[in-house]
Amino acid sequence: MKRKLLGVIDATTYHEDLEDLLTHRALAALPFAGRYRIIDFVLSNMVNSGIRSVAIFPKMQYRSLMDHLGSGKNWDLNRKRDGLFFFPSPIVDNDGNKIGSFEHFAANIDYFYRSTQEYAIIANCYTIFNMEFGPILKWHRQSNCDITELMRQDGSPMEMYLVKTSLLIKLIETRHETGYTCMKDVVTDIQSMYSICHYHYNGYAVMIDSIENYFSTSMKLLEMDVWKQLFVKEQPIITKVKDEPPTKYVQDSVVKNAMIANGCIISGSVENSIISRGVKIGKGTVIKNCIIMQKCQIEENCYLDSVILDKDVKVEAGARLLGTACDPYVIRKGTKQGELMNS
Repeated sequence: MKRKLLGVIDATTYHEDLEDLLTHRALAALPFAGRYRIIDFVLSNMVNSGIRSVAIFPKMQYRSLMDHLGSGKNWDLNRKRDGLFFFPSPIVDNDGNKIGSFEHFAANIDYFYRSTQEYAIIANCYTIFNMEFGPILKWHRQSNCDITELMRQDGSPMEMYLVKTSLLIKLIETRHETGYTCMKDVVTDIQSMYSICHYHYNGYAVMIDSIENYFSTSMKLLEMDVWKQLFVKEQPIITKVKDEPPTKYVQDSVVKNAMIANGCIISGSVENSIISRGVKIGKGTVIKNCIIMQKCQIEENCYLDSVILDKDVKVEAGARLLGTACDPYVIRKGTKQGELMNS
């Protein structure tokens, strides 16, 4: 049954509230949990569910996304039949962040014509969750649904849809006659001719749509019960493999309740923080409640609390950067933050 599913990931969404972190990348490629990208979660869920054909529909700033995913080798999607496909959007406008745009699909309709899978799961790229799609397909078929919309515990939509591939093609082809522009239009139409069902997912699921939300979700990973719901041994979250040395902890360094990736050099103090690959933290520096992305350099005697440092940021010696849980201080990629620029 698993191999009856086609995976479709809509990576066109842009949230203005994440602008500081999306200047050089698509939302799908936003780093998360020290070593992952946000898209790793939905893509891994599809692969763990036995899906062997996945189409990704990006829109803007997708170079970093393509660099991260490559041929799909890490997800076992570099295959002769099916595999991983990229279909950049030819549409230049930013019309409402619609998940499953039929215009975008129509520009690549041959992919759906050639697919052999009977059903398609259409998903956004920015939900942090770990689930297996097989039970949803089984429930969908037993319930005789035309379209199943996935819902979170609180009843809010997850912006993910299960539909027969043939029906999806029909919706794409008749979009001008029906007025439907995306999957949401179909499931919210009270006069729809289709049977719309709702599948409630009771596991952990958070949609990343703002800086505050990104920060709070990241900090929750430091809670063991949340971590165990997302990182399940039987359903691993897969990411791009990088060969790097273990992190070096210099004498007198202090680390408490933190996630630290490979290749770092820790000489200072780190508490309640997430540190990505290749980060250097100088002697006497204190890092609390922070997200530090790849290859940042924080020199000696700095103090950072509730700060998000994007990739390749350099913080000079003696700097003091302060934010709050509701309003974290964000430093954009490649910025040099000096002592005279303290917050």
